[in-house]
This record gives sequence, C-alpha cells and structure tokens, in this order.
Amino acid sequence: MAIEVEKKYRVTAGRFGPLRRRLEEVGASGGGAAVFEENTIYTGPGLDPRRRVLRLRRKGESAVFTFKERDLSGSAVKRQREEETEVADASAMAAILEALGYTPVLVYEKRRETWRLGGVEVVLDELPFGLFVEIEGEEASILEAERLLDLGGTEAEHAPYPELTLRHGSEVRGVFEARFREPATEGN
Repeated sequence: MAIEVEKKYRVTAGRFGPLRRRLEEVGASGGGAAVFEENTIYTGPGLDPRRRVLRLRRKGESAVFTFKERDLSGSAVKRQREEETEVADASAMAAILEALGYTPVLVYEKRRETWRLGGVEVVLDELPFGLFVEIEGEEASILEAERLLDLGGTEAEHAPYPELTLRHGSEVRGVFEARFREPATEGN
C-alpha cells in the first residue's frame, strides 16, 4: 500500500515568479512549461467523496488512474493512501468505470510545473480558482523544502482540489466543473 505525504499552500500570483527563481537558486531540477491536466473524479459503489475517490487524470495522450483514501486528520501535512497506474486508453477506462456503475461527479483542470528538490517533489499548480504549491515526500524533507523555499509563513491549504472544485466550480449537467475559460494548448 502506497502512502502519499504532502503539504499544500495557496499562493498569490505575485509569489509564483519568485518561487520559480527560488527553486532554481536552491538547485531544484525540472520546471519548464506547465503541463495541462484534466482530472475527473468518479462516484459510485464504495466511494465517499470526502474520504475515498477514483480519479482519471488525462495529460495529453497519456492518462493515470488513481484510487485515494484520505486520512481525515487536521494536520497540515496530509497522509493518504494512493494507488495509481498508467492507462493506455483513457476513453476506454472511462467507459469501463461507467459500465461498472461509477459516474463522473466533478472535473477540474490544472496546469502543473513539476520540480525535484532533494528528496521531495515540488509542484506549482494553476487551477481556475487559484494558485497552489504542493510539496510531496517524507515529512522532514517537506519541512526542509518549505524552509528553503521561504514558505514557512504561508498558510497551508487543507482542502483537496475536489473539495475546492465543489466550492468554486459550477454545475454542468450534474457534474461540478472548474475549467479554464480559454482552451488548453499543448504545453499549457
């Protein structure tokens, strides 16, 4: 069983540029053009959107299917079970899920830059409802990266993206959506 450990922060637009520069200054690798993602969360037998979800993430021609089971603790550093696998055909996976009684309940789009810093992954996420930084790795490494990136005074965001989508998205034919207004282009 894989356990994901991460901490997420909501940041302002004015912090994104300085964060990129700081990542470069401290020797992080990666970055580059943000990758566009479409994330679909399913509901159905055995699922509870607050605790257990299935997600199909499309990134260009590739896709990743994920099961997440959240720990509902109030800690800023989140721990949750996460099992995921690459999927060769996202449309076929969606059809299989729907045939088994799982239906899309929400969709959110995201532009993500991925960086590696020591033993952690740092992502800069742009969603239609805000900008976020996530640091994933062992807790001590997360806190060290937080220090290196001067994020210590930045308030942690406790809500997962699906919950934020419910708060800030809009309902379209029974599915809550948070989509960018302009169409996605390759590399965005």
